[in-house]
This record gives sequence, C-alpha cells and structure tokens, in this order.
Amino acid sequence: MGTEGFLRPASVRLEYGHRDVEAYYNGWYDTGALWREVFGPLEVGGDGRVLPDLWDPAADRATRSPYAQLPPGGVLLLHGPFLLRHWFPLDLSVHVLLSPGALRRRTPEDEHWTLPAFERYEHETDPAGTADVLVRADDPRHPAWSG
Repeated sequence: MGTEGFLRPASVRLEYGHRDVEAYYNGWYDTGALWREVFGPLEVGGDGRVLPDLWDPAADRATRSPYAQLPPGGVLLLHGPFLLRHWFPLDLSVHVLLSPGALRRRTPEDEHWTLPAFERYEHETDPAGTADVLVRADDPRHPAWSG
C-alpha cells in the first residue's frame, strides 16, 4: 500500500502552487486519514479492515475502494515519503537512504523542486538513525543494508 492513495485533493495540496516545498512537506498527504483508515483498525480492539486508498490524484476524486480485511497475524506494508516523521505505530521500519548526489540523479528533473523537502526530512527526522533497517541504495544494483 502506498501513501500516494492518501494524497489530499489538488485544491488543498496545490493551494500554494504546484511547487511549494513547505506544502509538499507538510500538507500533501492526508496523515489523519492514514491514522483513521489504516492504523486505527489495526490497533488492539480494531476490526482489521483497512482502506487501501482514499483519493485518486490523477482523477482528483475519491477512489471509493472497498476495505481490505487483514487476517489475524497479517502484515501491512506501507511505503511513501516522510513516513518516519509522523510517529506512526510501525512494528518495523525500513528507510531507503540515498546520498544527496544519488537522490538528485534519480529524481526526475521536473521534480527537483522537492529535493529541499527531503533534505529537511533528513535533518529534522534523522530517518537513517530512526529506522529499524537502513538500506543504502546509491547503486540500486548493489544495495547494502544494516539493522
């Protein structure tokens, strides 16, 4: 499950423009919906029914996806940017680390405006020091991990 299904509507996400770094860092993803629709149902006493996505950013409308029932002992994999800064109740966290140069090379040119948000995330959250497992992926053919 990816956080791209929990992007806010374009009218909210792009309120300050299409390339506002602060809005991207703090307001593009509906973290309240992730808490409510994903993590809440997985808490003790929860029913285990999670919503796989909420919003289709391409169509800019609700997905109306059905809930998915996780079986007892099931595993939910969630991926997306900036996750470790929200104190989500993760049993295991993995951070994929790229050096600043590798991140710049592997980020499409039209998305380079997002790079300051990733720098801020590294500085404020220290995901490399916070994650349970660290994967260094400067060369995707030869990732290295530590945990």
